[in-house]
Amino acid sequence: MKKGLAGIFAALLMTSNALAADLAPVEPVPEMPPEVTVTEATGWYLRGDVGYGFNDLRGAKFYQGGSSADEVDFTTSDLRDSFTVGGGVGYQVNSYLRTDLTLDYLGKSDFHGSTTGGGSAFGACQVTCSSTDLSSLTAWTLMANAYVDLGTYGVFTPYVGAGIGGSYVKWKDLRNTSCDTSGSGFGCDDTVTHNGKGDWRFSYALMAGASIDVTCNVKADVGYRFLHVDGGNMFGYAENGGPGRDKGFNVHEVRAGARYLFGGCEQPVAYEPQPEIPLQQPVYK
Repeated sequence: MKKGLAGIFAALLMTSNALAADLAPVEPVPEMPPEVTVTEATGWYLRGDVGYGFNDLRGAKFYQGGSSADEVDFTTSDLRDSFTVGGGVGYQVNSYLRTDLTLDYLGKSDFHGSTTGGGSAFGACQVTCSSTDLSSLTAWTLMANAYVDLGTYGVFTPYVGAGIGGSYVKWKDLRNTSCDTSGSGFGCDDTVTHNGKGDWRFSYALMAGASIDVTCNVKADVGYRFLHVDGGNMFGYAENGGPGRDKGFNVHEVRAGARYLFGGCEQPVAYEPQPEIPLQQPVYK
């Protein structure tokens, strides 16, 4: 009896091993790849800037003795410094190139000038005289710009750029006061007011600075801008003097601002789910 049971158990064990050997291998289900993120290097942005401009007037001229007389230079001409503010819209083409269109305002810049010359047949300046000339200007500058980003180092991205456009320069009335300087005691003439002029002039700019990553879509910006504005009309004729014009001016501007990049944050890349592979059923031989 025991030998019979042992024989049956051995036969069952051998059958089980044979069936297991005949089962086909089951292929593993591939794992889904993990999500990765990419940084958008392109997109529209808004910008805003404030700054301080160190103004350099290239000189000024006027007609002495009326519009038919000779044009002479001011003896001295100085344009005081002032603040700047501006904004614009731009597009980040790729990680190295961006462009924008900006509108900037140059605040009130005081003009101080003077002239010297011989006397006249009337008034206080009968021997020698000098004049004090006071005015001021403001300017709006519309400019198309392009920048080259020179690579990112940590959170800093240095850049250089250039722009071309036009500036509307508005001069306030010029107040001219002439006084005798010969010591003869003739004093000063009454102040003469010349109407200020305004016109559009060609302008260009050169920029350099660095962007600083604040968040994924906000960048601070600090830099320098050189702005050149061509010469134009300054004031009109009055009391046998004028009109006058300036020879243009340069603005050396220290700027700080920020840019908001739409869609500049990291975006997850979505993978389509792979079709499920059914388990292969065991094959019995």
